[in-house]
Amino acid sequence: MSEILLEVQNLKKYFNVGKGQTLKAVDGVSFQIERGKTLGLVGESGCGKTTVGRTLLRIYEPDGGKILFDGKDISRIRRTEAKALTRRMQMVFQDPYASLNPFFTVGEIVGEGLKIHKLCANEKERQERVYELLQMVGLNKDHANRFPHEFSGGQRQRVGIARALALNPDFIVCDEPISALDVSIQAQVVNMLMKFQQDMGLTYLFIAHDLSMVRHIADQTAVMYLGTMVEYGNTKEVYSNPLHPYTQGLLSAVPVADPDYEKAHQRIPMDGEVPSPVNPKPGCRFCARCRNATDVCRSETPQLKDVGAGHKVACHHVQS
Repeated sequence: MSEILLEVQNLKKYFNVGKGQTLKAVDGVSFQIERGKTLGLVGESGCGKTTVGRTLLRIYEPDGGKILFDGKDISRIRRTEAKALTRRMQMVFQDPYASLNPFFTVGEIVGEGLKIHKLCANEKERQERVYELLQMVGLNKDHANRFPHEFSGGQRQRVGIARALALNPDFIVCDEPISALDVSIQAQVVNMLMKFQQDMGLTYLFIAHDLSMVRHIADQTAVMYLGTMVEYGNTKEVYSNPLHPYTQGLLSAVPVADPDYEKAHQRIPMDGEVPSPVNPKPGCRFCARCRNATDVCRSETPQLKDVGAGHKVACHHVQS
C-alpha cells in the first residue's frame, strides 16, 4: 500500500464570469498528502483554498490536471462513481450556521449519510450509531432530537464533525473549521480533530487563515497566492526558513506573545492591492507587491521547484 493517499497534479478550476472573461480560481496546483498526515493550506481570502478543497471532493468539476486518490484518478469519473467516493472523502465546512439543514434534527443530520449508503441494518442500529458519534464529539444522545438553532457555534461544528465521521472516511477536507468559532473553543476543536486522526488514521487537508494553528496541526504546509502555489514543504522547514517573499510577509505578521520578540521583530510589508484573478497577466502573480521583483518576474511565470528536502518554491530569485 502506497504511503501517498492523495496526489494532486496541475489541478485547474476556472469560472466563466461573462464577457469572455475567465476567473482562474485554481491554476496549476500540485501537492501530495501521506496517509494519516495533515497538509495545511494557507493564503489570503480569495486565493483559491476552498475551491481546491471542493474540487478534490468533486463538488466542483476540475477543468484540468489529475486527482489521484489511493492511486486512482478520480478527476474524470462519473457522478455515480463520485457518490461512492463520499464514503471515503468528507468535508467539515467553515460556517457551522449555514452548513446544517435547519429543518433536520441533529440526529437526522448525522445519520443522513448512514441512511443514503445503507450502512445500518435497521433504524435502531442507525440511531445507536448516531448516539455513538455524538458522544465522540463531546455531545450526548439527548442532543439528537434538537435542531441546529438550539446549539452554540462550537456545538454546531461538533455536529458537522460527527456528520463527517459517520461514514468512517479516510480523508477529510477541513475548510477553515475554526474561523467562525470563539477563540476559547478553537483549540478544543483542533485538539479533537488531532485525536480522531491519531485514533482512526485520518488524513486531513486543513484549510486555514490562522498560521499559528496550522503550525500546530499540519505535517506539511502549502502556501497559495491568487490561484497558484508559491511554497510547499515540511511545516517546520517552511516556518523556520520561508523562501518566497509572500510566505515571508505572511509569517512576519503572525503575532507572538513575547514583548521582547515583538519589539525586536521586523515585519515585512506587502504593499499594494491583490490583483484580479480574472484573466491574469503572464509572469509572477505576486510581482506587483514584491520588493524583489525584476523584469523576469513580470514576463515569465515561475514554476514550483524543489530547493532541497522536498521544500518547493515558485520564485525566480530562489536558487535550488
